[in-house]
Parts: sequence; C-alpha cells; structure tokens
Amino acid sequence: MVSSNTTAGYGTVRDAPVPKYSTGIAKVVNSALYRHTLGAAVESRIGRIILLAGVPMIWLIMLHVGPIYQMLKISLLSHYPVQSGVESRFTLDNYAIFFREAIYFTPLIKSFIFATVATAATLVVVYPVAYYVAKIVRPEGRSKALLLLLVPFWAGELIRTFSVIMLLANRGAVNVLLRDIGLIDRPIPMLYTSFSLGFGLVYLICLYMLLPLYSAIEKIPSPLLDAAADLGAGPFTRFRRIILPLSRDGIVSGCCLVFLTCIGVFATPMLLGGPNTVLFPETISGFFHGASDKWPVGAAFALIMLVTALVAAAIFMRLVGGRKRRAI
Repeated sequence: MVSSNTTAGYGTVRDAPVPKYSTGIAKVVNSALYRHTLGAAVESRIGRIILLAGVPMIWLIMLHVGPIYQMLKISLLSHYPVQSGVESRFTLDNYAIFFREAIYFTPLIKSFIFATVATAATLVVVYPVAYYVAKIVRPEGRSKALLLLLVPFWAGELIRTFSVIMLLANRGAVNVLLRDIGLIDRPIPMLYTSFSLGFGLVYLICLYMLLPLYSAIEKIPSPLLDAAADLGAGPFTRFRRIILPLSRDGIVSGCCLVFLTCIGVFATPMLLGGPNTVLFPETISGFFHGASDKWPVGAAFALIMLVTALVAAAIFMRLVGGRKRRAI
C-alpha cells in the first residue's frame, strides 16, 4: 500500500509549507475573521458577483435613484415642507399646472432648442479637434495633447463662466481686439444675449463631446484609411464612407451627454443669458426660492424636464445609433 505522501518512482512528496507573510494585508487575509466572512464570499461565484455589484448598486441607489424617488414623492404632495396644522395629501395638481398654464411651455421649449443647437455646435467644433488629436498627433504626444485640452476644465463652472464674461464684455478681450485692429469704433454688445449663452454652453460642455469622439476615432484602423486613399478615395469620401460611420458610437454618446448636460444647466444661463433667454431650470428654481410652499410644483416640473430629456435622448439614440445595427 502506497502512502499518501509518496508517489511511485518519484520518492516522497512532502506537503508544501504554508507561507508566512509579514505585511499587514497578509495578516488580514490569513486571519480567521477574513476567512469566515469576506474570504468565504470570494470563494463562491455568487458572492463575487454580489461584492462586485454591491458598491455600484449602493452608489446608484443612494446618489441617483434615491434623490429622484424623493423628488417624485414631493411632487405628489399638496404641501411641502409640511407645516404644523396643515394636512398634506397626495395629488396630481402639481403636474396639471404645467399642462394647464401655457406660460410654462415657452421656457421648456426654449431649453430644448438651446440644448439642441449647443449640441450640434459642439459636435461641429470638437470633431476636428478630436480627429486631429486621435489621428494627426503622434501616438507618443497624444497624452500631452489631451492634457493640454483638459487643463481648463479643472477650474469650476463659475470660474469658466466668468472667463467668458471677461471675454465677451464691452471692454472684454474680443471687443478690445476688434477695436485695436480698426474693425469697430464702439463695442459690440455680445454679452447677455443668445450668442453669449450659446458660446458659454459650448465652452463649458465641449469636454463631454471630446472624450467620446477621441475614443471612437482613435480606434479606427489607420491602414483602413490608407487603403481607401490608395484606391482613389478623396478626403471627403474617406470621411463620409469610413471615418463618420465608424465614429458613430462616439457621436451618439457625446451628443447624448452634451444634450442632457445642457438641458439642466443652471448657473450659466443666469450669468450669460439676458431677459429673453430664461430657460426651464430657472423657472424650476423660482418655485424653490420664491416661496417654500411651491416645492411640490418645482419637483413636478423637474421630473417633467427629466422625463422629456431622457425620452428625447432615447429617440436620438434610436434614430442615429440604430442605423448601424440595421445596416449590418
């Protein structure tokens, strides 16, 4: 009978000694508490799935789903905050106010128009930049180029908004330059107009368009473009038949991010827009700041804006992003 510690022809096989580590992490891993709790969970497939999905789920519930649920709950109340002696009941009157009074349609439609125009302008402005960084700049210099483009966005939204104000003001850099070169005699009123609001929005949100576009364009094989050029395809043909279709995912992602960001932007329209550029977020803020008993109406309007924006983004993704799937 052969011993369990021997193997025929190879002599005695001894049990390998358990290594002993001196680091703090190793002591925790080798402890009985870890083996019977977290270590036991890691050993099973279901336990690993729960551990990996637990943190993102908690993040989504606490910081995303939770606030939206609270907003929905407030929007269905007749009074909030509830005061002593006042009974609050569930009602849909807060939503009916939006559909009953046509005055609230104008800011919402204007917000959608501004968001759409800003998204299109951002795509036109940022696409050549993303292509230049992804395909023209050498691979070893792309990280530096991206870093230079990202540095201005390290500043806060208010700082960048005030920089736009100093740029477009009557004594700002643009008017001073135009006057010095003799093109104008008096300042051009560019601030507190639709132009200044659009310019500021494009500047503030172009980062959300740059990164998805760069990621999509950088993945396009360069030999594919070289082969198309060898076959006689001109620059416009290569862009229309190769670059644009293969970068469609980046376009869809960037446009959705920019649109959803623009539709809910608050500080920039207040600082750069004029009296004729009142957007829907400003209307919503009025219910929260003007009178405390209007919180349910503001919550209802916020949910209306959220749902309509998500529906518009979903339709855009279906129309633009679905073409590639149907073409395959």
